[in-house]
Amino acid sequence: MTKNNDPNKESLVDIAVDPEVLARELALEIEIDPLEQIDEDSFPKGLNITQECNEALKMLKGNREERIQGLRIFCEYRDSRSFPLLLPLLDQPCPVERMSVVYALGRNPCPSAVEKLVSLLETDDNAYVRRATAWSLANYDNQIVLKPLINALKNDVAAVRLWSSSSLAEIGNVSSENAQLAAEQLLISLKIDNEPGVRSNCIWSLCRLYEKLNNTFQESFVDECTKIALFDKEPSVMEEAKTALDSMGRKKQKLPWIQWGCKVFITKFLNFFLLAHY
Repeated sequence: MTKNNDPNKESLVDIAVDPEVLARELALEIEIDPLEQIDEDSFPKGLNITQECNEALKMLKGNREERIQGLRIFCEYRDSRSFPLLLPLLDQPCPVERMSVVYALGRNPCPSAVEKLVSLLETDDNAYVRRATAWSLANYDNQIVLKPLINALKNDVAAVRLWSSSSLAEIGNVSSENAQLAAEQLLISLKIDNEPGVRSNCIWSLCRLYEKLNNTFQESFVDECTKIALFDKEPSVMEEAKTALDSMGRKKQKLPWIQWGCKVFITKFLNFFLLAHY
């Protein structure tokens, strides 16, 4: 792990590694990403995309401030020429720089970066870097990213769980096997996570994976969404569940969520009741 031991140089993104503190600080998405605070006025004006990328490639060979400015350009544009310059920067001690590189590699997926990105998600001591990594890994369909994203959804702080739950929808769609593995943890997190944003993202991701899941799991997801839509205490999660049920109902029987969700829920309950009495 990369640590900053000088408290006088600690920045917004260089948070003390205390899980409880991080959970409180990052429970909700930060409104302004530290990367967005970089001074845009320092960019040359009137350049086309190719020229901007050419300038950015030069910046990546400069000092720390120049590198961060160059990284910001590659967070917006794709250019495979950046790969050999981006990869070494993942080991920089500055968390802002590491986070910026991770975002750039999400915009510019580089197959040889995937193992290092997985390592950052699992071991980096800065939650903003891990959050950026959870987002970027959605753009990599390598099989090795599935388990680390599942583990992050299970164990990391809220902001990292939030992006991990979304990225699992992308990685799950690679195959039916991936979809099933991702969905198992997404459904567990939907039931037990204490952050409404994470639970809403779990519903969104499960809805994206729905058609790749087996019938039993589809029914379990519909059951859970119906219970949430009817009884959950968190309005935002209730609305996400209703939206998901509407979407699945239109695909299945063209019914609104309340009719289709309750129909499936009641049918399953009656089947259970009948089996229990025979």
